[in-house]
Amino acid sequence: MLLVLDAGNTQTLIGLFDGDTLVANWRIATNAERTADEHALIVTQLLQLNGCFGRTVTGMAISSTVPSLKATLRAMAARWWGVPVVVLEPGVRTGMAILADNPREVGADRIANALSVHHLYGGPAIVVDFGTSTNFDVVSAKGDYLGGAIAPGIEISMEALQHRAAALQDVELVEPRAAIGKTTVECMQSGILYGTAGQVDALCRRIQAELASTEPGTCTVVATGGLSGLITPISETIQHHAPWLTLHGLRLVFERNSDVVNRGLEDREQQ
Repeated sequence: MLLVLDAGNTQTLIGLFDGDTLVANWRIATNAERTADEHALIVTQLLQLNGCFGRTVTGMAISSTVPSLKATLRAMAARWWGVPVVVLEPGVRTGMAILADNPREVGADRIANALSVHHLYGGPAIVVDFGTSTNFDVVSAKGDYLGGAIAPGIEISMEALQHRAAALQDVELVEPRAAIGKTTVECMQSGILYGTAGQVDALCRRIQAELASTEPGTCTVVATGGLSGLITPISETIQHHAPWLTLHGLRLVFERNSDVVNRGLEDREQQ
């Protein structure tokens, strides 16, 4: 069984794979202050709650946009599991050409999403990841990472609105009755949700138009991330909803580096 973890700025995704099947998945709040032992305790409890604790973990794949957490999760894996570990970072084999001006600037989660979307849906494709920021990542038909766009996330936008406008309150992120709100709450829900959907559709259409001259064929748009379920039903361009796309990408990274990891384990055992 492969245990995968993606620690983002706001949420951490955890998944358990049996082969290429995701048999369990969880989403917890990210806390950069947690120690390796605390992370191990949380993961163990989640496995127990889901009835997966008895299943043997034989490998781990880790990614993080929070530098301190990358080291913490690596330490957790070494102390509590002692299995082959792949951390998605510069130098790790992905099989994907990163055609950004500075490939090291591209977040590990964005690379995992790009790998996963090409593997599952082909290309050209756009991944829209609704997290702390709303990320747009573009993959060619060949499977190259072409670049993308970054916009403020839904929750960040809402927090900024509340902070700057004293009369506006915290609202539940649900679709309002109509685009024309009749209350302050409905007005905010309309602006946040329909506004985000409009932003997504406009950017995706602009990206698709730029791709048309070099990437023939239909460009698939896939939504992922914790808030993707809110926008997918009201978007005109999103075709697929894959909330655990990043975890599948980490599985692919582990598989593409398993030979290197296994050689490292053999070398340590012989020392």
